[in-house]
Amino acid sequence: MTAILPGATIGVLGSGQLGRMFAIAARRLGYRVRTFSPDYDTPTGQVADVEVTAPYDDLEAVAAFARKVKVITFEFENVPAAAAEVCSQYCPVRPAHSVLHTTQQRLREKKFLAAHGFPVAPFHHVRSAEDLREAVARLGLPAVLKTTDFGYDGKGQFRLTSFDQIDAAWQGIGGRESVLEAWVDFECELSVVAARSLDGSFAWFGPVENVHTRGILDTSVAPARIGERTARQAVDVARGIMEKLGVVGVVCTELFLARDGRLLVNELAPRPHNSGHFSFDACLTSQFEQQLRAVCGLPLGSTEQFRPAAMANLLGDLWQQGEPDWAGACALPQVKLHLYGKLTPRPGRKMGHVTALAATPDEALSLALEARRRLSISQPSPSALPPPAWEAPAR
Repeated sequence: MTAILPGATIGVLGSGQLGRMFAIAARRLGYRVRTFSPDYDTPTGQVADVEVTAPYDDLEAVAAFARKVKVITFEFENVPAAAAEVCSQYCPVRPAHSVLHTTQQRLREKKFLAAHGFPVAPFHHVRSAEDLREAVARLGLPAVLKTTDFGYDGKGQFRLTSFDQIDAAWQGIGGRESVLEAWVDFECELSVVAARSLDGSFAWFGPVENVHTRGILDTSVAPARIGERTARQAVDVARGIMEKLGVVGVVCTELFLARDGRLLVNELAPRPHNSGHFSFDACLTSQFEQQLRAVCGLPLGSTEQFRPAAMANLLGDLWQQGEPDWAGACALPQVKLHLYGKLTPRPGRKMGHVTALAATPDEALSLALEARRRLSISQPSPSALPPPAWEAPAR
């Protein structure tokens, strides 16, 4: 199949920070970018050549958008499958709308994984409070109730620890179709961001070690501090899933490493992922350039990582005491600051991130956390800041 070469226009469904970093990677390689979402002056739109503002269910606007690009990809999986299907009538959509259909709905995703032999925690389909009672009786407690759709960053989830929480849990998720999952006693959370091209070539980052707070990714460390055998198994699972789905593009496979050594797939994201942001600064080819290469039919790039890295998310909470101290974080020369151009900071909203590179994963994580700490306190001028213990004085 003929590659889509630099100079062509790439369409992006979605307009958040993932699209922004994808657009930066595409512009570096000489492509043009159009983004489509219901919002205006978006993180992606600020970087793209053209920002189209319309609802995803306006299929005439979707079709007009698709006619002006050579290929379409996603930065946000909660795009209606009907919109992706309309786009496919005018240009390639990568990953295909069939991949989106499977991965954007938790029950379909769980059933797909289980049917193909991929390891998942026991689960039950829940459509009513009575279903929930039966599922709890079968799975036991603790367990996690999750809506089947539109759940991300901890939204649409309720952890049950006692039977008297059942009614509250059902009401807490709005009485929506859900999945009850058995609680996994995990040692750590992992993710593998990987790319698969038109010819089946496969390239991966990680595994990456993640920590969530309030259901939102807080920090990522790459490489993960796990054994080589476990790392190989995680990559093998990710590769198998992408092959079974027939993915062309990037997918993040999120996993639990249970305390008994088992790997269990938590969920899939058919796009670049927050846990892969470190690759923008720490790898020869970032996850965003890899997405571009894959969907355009170009050879995949090397994922060689220069140094251990860690990423810490910057949420809108940082703005509660006023403008964060950007100079304080930038005073650390091994730290890279990324801001997404979002207009309004809100608690829990991802506004940016910091990435730190260091000699070891532990040092990188400490440095990223120190950079984030400096953002929320009053700092002296950068020249007056002492270097951290692991950082040699500037020469």
